Amino acid sequence: MWGIIPAAGRGSRIQPLAFSKELLPVGSRLDAGVERPCAVSEYLAERMLAGGANKLCFVIAPGKSDILEYYGAEYGAAAVVYTVQPHPAGLCDAIFRVSPLVREDEDVLVGLPDTVWLPREGFSALPAGTLSFLLFPVDRPEFFDAVVTDASGRVTQIQVKQQDAASHWIWGAFRMPGRVLHVLERLWIARGRADEYVGTLVNAYLALGGEALGIPAGTAYVDVGTFNGYRAALRLLGADGDAPPPESLRVAGWPGGHRADGPHQTLSIRTDRP
Repeated sequence: MWGIIPAAGRGSRIQPLAFSKELLPVGSRLDAGVERPCAVSEYLAERMLAGGANKLCFVIAPGKSDILEYYGAEYGAAAVVYTVQPHPAGLCDAIFRVSPLVREDEDVLVGLPDTVWLPREGFSALPAGTLSFLLFPVDRPEFFDAVVTDASGRVTQIQVKQQDAASHWIWGAFRMPGRVLHVLERLWIARGRADEYVGTLVNAYLALGGEALGIPAGTAYVDVGTFNGYRAALRLLGADGDAPPPESLRVAGWPGGHRADGPHQTLSIRTDRP
């Protein structure tokens, strides 16, 4: 199973930084008894491994070699590879850069590397073999992609940053089989590669008879890509509710690699579920 991590963005909302925003220190881990910072993108990588991914592909931009230097060739039990998005062209373009690597019968996990969410096992709630979105409740859905579902949980519409959003459930990650990835890519090409956002492309896919599920299994979601989000995350930093990472996790960016000997501190924003 693949985990696709789109990390080519410029991070303009939180610049200037001296490094890629996906390496922004958020929380910490213990390394041989010494507390060290943890990159925000590690939270997504851990969750993908917990969801069954054994291959991770970072989509990076030219000039973001620090991500390659940090992660190297493996993360935990997963092999790590990289592909390049030459120019900023949106999330759809970034995801489809990985398409040539994915077989039709392989499932794919997709998430955003500048977010932290709970539960850690959220990907496991998404069924195999179909396009499904992991949904999180938020107070301000107009800042995200709100997902509208029917009574059976089937997605009827994704409202992309819509002021009068009809749902306070947003997608934070999703899963699909390789065959659906390839269908979406062909549709994206047929639409002139105009879709920057996943939501508009999925709406077109649904209009043509495609199906997607919305799974409201998320309990907390933090976008660390803005100053306000980062400050909110720091205020909520704590170890309440996140399981320690597997002890086998190693990151190339630490001297000699390292074992995660202690729990990550966790960012959590909780909202009441309906």
